[in-house]
Amino acid sequence: MIRSMTGYGRGTIEMDGRSYTVEIKSVNHRYCDLSIKIPKSLLPLEDRIRKTVQSKLNRGKIDLFLTQNLFDKKDVSAFLNKSLADSYYSCLTELKERYSLRDEVNLSLISKFPEVITAKQEDEDVEELWESLAKALNDALDMMLQMREREGLKLKEDIIAKCRGIKDMVLVIEEKSADIVQEYQNKLKVRLNDLLKDYKVDENRLAMEVALLADKASIDEEIVRLKSHLVQVIETLDMDEPVGRKLDFIIQEMNRETNTIASKASNLDVINIMLSIKNEIEKIREQVQNLE
Repeated sequence: MIRSMTGYGRGTIEMDGRSYTVEIKSVNHRYCDLSIKIPKSLLPLEDRIRKTVQSKLNRGKIDLFLTQNLFDKKDVSAFLNKSLADSYYSCLTELKERYSLRDEVNLSLISKFPEVITAKQEDEDVEELWESLAKALNDALDMMLQMREREGLKLKEDIIAKCRGIKDMVLVIEEKSADIVQEYQNKLKVRLNDLLKDYKVDENRLAMEVALLADKASIDEEIVRLKSHLVQVIETLDMDEPVGRKLDFIIQEMNRETNTIASKASNLDVINIMLSIKNEIEKIREQVQNLE
């Protein structure tokens, strides 16, 4: 199934008084450029997340965000740093006596000092956590793939329509190709006769040389290759694999043949048609840049 590189996916899971949300968005990119942003407590799972994403997405600039919300902090405990609290109390008492202060050293004051009371979350069971997160991650990926496939189908239909339009224009040029060679030959004869009118030349030899030079103006080979590339584009779009890079190469070859035909043609109608073809090929190239 052909896919675009533009998409968005979201998946959520709730477990043990907590919820996890995975969001993925992607745009076109030459390679698979994956950026992952997750809480520090989930860093041990980053490599698994990366491998899962890369197993399903081949190309694109991909940003993944994983957030967690704790509703019931059963696995979080408070700890008293006794030695630090004793030290604070000792310092405050000394200050009170040294400066004859009336203020009392109370619980409210000591508890506000940093690190006296700290909260610590118990270590997660990585395997159990991954089992739940993997579901949210795959849900997000599946949503993204569906969006990419829908967008890819639209691009495929438009590219095929443009290829058919180009083929129609190529057929018109093909009908005119014989006239192009004859027109070039006639112009060459006139030019050579003007240049050699004061010289005696072998007419048969001259006719042969003119025919050889005129043959170089033939665009038959370029037309055959251009038509072949159009068929390749449509066949490639039906492949069940990432096709973006292959299509990009074919489009480059189409541009090459188009430029060659335009450089050989001296017929104004043909030149105008070639400009229209180049314009359509450029539109296809821009769309291909969005295909995985």
